Amino acid sequence: MLQPSEYTYNGKSTPPASNPNTFTPVKTVSAPVEQATIGRSLVIKGELSGAEALYIDGRIEGKISLPDNRVTIGRNGSVQANITAREVVVMGKVSGNIECSDRVDIRSEGSVTGDVSTVRISVEDGAVLKGGIEVRSGDRKQQTPAQGKASDAHKAESSKAAAAHA
Repeated sequence: MLQPSEYTYNGKSTPPASNPNTFTPVKTVSAPVEQATIGRSLVIKGELSGAEALYIDGRIEGKISLPDNRVTIGRNGSVQANITAREVVVMGKVSGNIECSDRVDIRSEGSVTGDVSTVRISVEDGAVLKGGIEVRSGDRKQQTPAQGKASDAHKAESSKAAAAHA
């Protein structure tokens, strides 16, 4: 015996209704970024190095070396260290030199006391920056020691000139 179709109504065939409970996930184009977080209550004294992005909301004293990654100092973050990274974002306080291969971004609530060496820099209104700034060209990745000494001499002269005009 033939059974009536599930999709018949009064003898007429109807297409199946779409299920409102179906979920089609959105495909992401990029892989998720791994990021380590140093929480608000953590205090670290020593040297940090690694191969992933770092978000600091606690306190660091020493040295931070993540040359191929981003270091973000959160609003509650306090860093007393020299930082070497590809990109640095400052929303908290940094006391130390920053060596960046790509970009330094100091947000309006951020404060940096120390020398900054980078290819690109952004300082928002309200941010505090006390120290020297060296903006390098993007094609020159590493300096030789002779170039570094010449650059330091030039930086010292330009600092004296800037102080004379102030």
